[in-house]
Amino acid sequence: MLATMIFDQHGYWLIFAIPGLILGMYAQFKLMGTYSRYLGVPVESGLSGAEAARKILDCAGLQQVPVQEVGGQLTDHYDPTKRALFLSSENFHGRSLAAVGVAAHETGHALQHQAAYAPLKLRMMLVPATQFASWAWMGITLLGFVLGGPFLMKFIGIAIGIFAVITLFQVITLPVEFDASRRAKDQLLRLGVVARQEAGGVSKVLNAAALTYVAAMISSVMQLLHLVVLARSRDD
Repeated sequence: MLATMIFDQHGYWLIFAIPGLILGMYAQFKLMGTYSRYLGVPVESGLSGAEAARKILDCAGLQQVPVQEVGGQLTDHYDPTKRALFLSSENFHGRSLAAVGVAAHETGHALQHQAAYAPLKLRMMLVPATQFASWAWMGITLLGFVLGGPFLMKFIGIAIGIFAVITLFQVITLPVEFDASRRAKDQLLRLGVVARQEAGGVSKVLNAAALTYVAAMISSVMQLLHLVVLARSRDD
């Protein structure tokens, strides 16, 4: 974004940046508010996030997948390369609707991995390219403007292609995350980790978390469109 802001003489970056920024801020506010609210609501089963995750994994035949504690807040994730589940301390030890909801969501990714869920496999394949693209696109854009002349459009075109990988990754992330939440809610109810009257609270936590992925996807799409418009304006 910084590179395109510097060389965007028409101020197009404001048009494309503001919607993503506003939605991103709202999504984070919504997530932290909802998560904090249900972090204080005990789950009737009395299970901790780690115990809930362990129960779901064991019932799915995934006894070999460890559940480990990791530092930070909402740093919970499933690592498909290590085939391990990592839960932040408050969700690992917490016995709340928020803790078991987040923990179950991460087990949903382990269940996807077990089932060879196609969008998850595609996202895993894109990780190396996305890591490269996340820093390379800006450097390519800057280099194009520095060299100028006939190199400008060529380098912006390359930057667009690189950033398209990031956008594709964000688009694919949506079905992966929504499906993990669906699997999580199904397992929590089926195994009695949460009562049916508690399902609404879990859904609110998971829906708030999903909104952050929607915001990231929209932000990426808008940035990609900005690069395209910038390229066309330079070509005119």
